[in-house]
Amino acid sequence: MDRRAFLGTLGAGTLTVAHAGQAQPARKVPRIGILPFMAPGTSPATLIGPQPKNPYINALLVGLRELGYVYGEHFVTEVRSSARPEQWPGLAADLVRLQVEVVVAPGPTLAALKQATSTIPIVMVGSPDPVGEGLVQSLGQPGGNFTGLSLQSIETTGKRLELLKELVPGAAPVAVLWDQTVRRVWQAAEAAARDRGWRLLSLEIRDAAEIEGAFRAATDARASALFVAGGALAFSQSRRIVESALRSQLPTIYQFREYVEAGGLISYSADLIAVWRRGAFFVGKILKGTRAADLPIEQPTKFELVINMKTARALGLTIPPALLARADQVIE
Repeated sequence: MDRRAFLGTLGAGTLTVAHAGQAQPARKVPRIGILPFMAPGTSPATLIGPQPKNPYINALLVGLRELGYVYGEHFVTEVRSSARPEQWPGLAADLVRLQVEVVVAPGPTLAALKQATSTIPIVMVGSPDPVGEGLVQSLGQPGGNFTGLSLQSIETTGKRLELLKELVPGAAPVAVLWDQTVRRVWQAAEAAARDRGWRLLSLEIRDAAEIEGAFRAATDARASALFVAGGALAFSQSRRIVESALRSQLPTIYQFREYVEAGGLISYSADLIAVWRRGAFFVGKILKGTRAADLPIEQPTKFELVINMKTARALGLTIPPALLARADQVIE
């Protein structure tokens, strides 16, 4: 996904991108389906070809080149994308009808693929909680048609709360914005807060119309900060959430750096570029005949802390020097 295009607003139509026509070789060239979350208005030209401008898809293809796969000779891509979650099931079904050899997809669109097929291999890049979401039986033995990488979202929830408390200490409650797709992240946040004696305020949202009310509830409760737990709804309303957090003067931590690049305060997450690049390993194995069920789920090895200093100044916050020193990137 294009880093800046990732943070779009809901309301644009579907982006459906097929492999640009090339002279077909005599033999069948394997097709890799890709179902990323994408912002409305994204140009289809950024998603296709051997060197797409989209950094995530490009990272996948770089990984495949490193393994010796040549675009157009050993594989081509079929990309389907929309910013609207309700359209993901139809796009997943479209890839299934094309009978692609494998599909590569990030967390938000995986549920649609699970509904669409139990036979086509799916490479996750990555899933917040593959076991809890019912995508695999276990990390060591996936047991179905899903494999790839976990994002360790459950395991890192406590770390995000610790970073937020380091930034905004005190006894006031921390609000947590979540939806049903990340219920286990909310439960992990509850457990982490209980162990540390912190107070949380649950802000569950079921649709986009509830976002403004959630921020009013946080303000009324005098919450000191906000943790956006992610989820499909939050992804589709990213920019709106970032703007609401700033307007409400709520220091906020997010799961992914794209929020921070769009004006959010701080994020802590797996390096998604590295995750997509590693996804090529699983694709290569599957193209050579290995079953997804036999490829253990991997966990990310690189995490990144990103801080937006412009947003910190707008919120009147002083970032502790120790926290700044640990940041992988500071956006000025």
